[in-house]
Amino acid sequence: MSGVRKDIRQCTKEELRSFFVTHDLPAFRGNQVYEWLWQKAAIDFDQMTNLSISQRELLAEYFTINHTSIAQVQQSNDGTLKNAVRLHDGKIVESVLIPTKTRSTACVSSQVGCSLDCSFCATAQLKRMRNLNPDEIFDQVATLNRQSLEYFKRPLSNIVFMGMGEPMMNYPNVISAISKITSPEGMGMSPKRITVSTSGIPKMICKMADEYPKFKLAVSLHSAIEETRNSIMPFTKNFPLTALQEAIAYWYARTKERVTYEYVVWKGINDSYEEAMALVRFCKHIPSKVNLIEYNPVGNDQFAQADAAAIDLYVEELSKHQIPVTIRRSRGKDIDAACGQLANKSIS
Repeated sequence: MSGVRKDIRQCTKEELRSFFVTHDLPAFRGNQVYEWLWQKAAIDFDQMTNLSISQRELLAEYFTINHTSIAQVQQSNDGTLKNAVRLHDGKIVESVLIPTKTRSTACVSSQVGCSLDCSFCATAQLKRMRNLNPDEIFDQVATLNRQSLEYFKRPLSNIVFMGMGEPMMNYPNVISAISKITSPEGMGMSPKRITVSTSGIPKMICKMADEYPKFKLAVSLHSAIEETRNSIMPFTKNFPLTALQEAIAYWYARTKERVTYEYVVWKGINDSYEEAMALVRFCKHIPSKVNLIEYNPVGNDQFAQADAAAIDLYVEELSKHQIPVTIRRSRGKDIDAACGQLANKSIS
């Protein structure tokens, strides 16, 4: 055979069955290959030990597996692991394993770089080079699951799409990856343990709601005042808060799942009573909860963590209006693995 070999993970199970039939072999061999790829996360045809050597050689003649590899692993003082993930074309993304006493959460990337321009995020300073393929997203999760078993003696309990990139700007591939991760023929993980985080693309939130997903939605809000939000997240000038609010209301009407607002409070930017009350009003439109996230410096002097009194003000006002609120402490700051810090600093 001549020419470029196809990445076998682009094939459906039916296509794999047909491939074997075309070569006068039983169709069920396609089922076995599919299981190796998606249930056992095989990255080499020689791992497929219930196929004969000649069958594995046949696969290698026609196909390749463009799997990822780990270029570097760093471990934080708090146990957090950060992987520099090398893609088949040499580009790098980062993924993070966040352990607690009872849980292991995978934070995965969806793009090389980012499509957006949030001033407070290190990833946003990188230009978007390309979207990740479904298998590249899947590989991050499979690797973090193996690491969780190795380091913490338990499988992953949760997955968050909060790494590099805007998931809604790579929607088809993110959804395809989630289907493999949650399928009984894949990793079999419950979709209820998956959270997709977006900076707020109204059209895509509505599209996602129409497809009745079982996973959770989180929105990086950071201000419920238009002028403030536009100043720190310039792309939102194209997506006003009214449109975002309507999309989130549509999400709730279709799914009955409350949304989580992710919110960083910065000194002199959104640490006022006016900002806190704007958030309260925004939250009241549908059932929701707020995660107040500790700010992780990324080298922009415009941003600094707000004083404790400002955080207390937010907690007090949200609680007063029966809006659930939690304060999320950063993990992995010493290895640039915390929220907003993923920028491939540690590796070229």
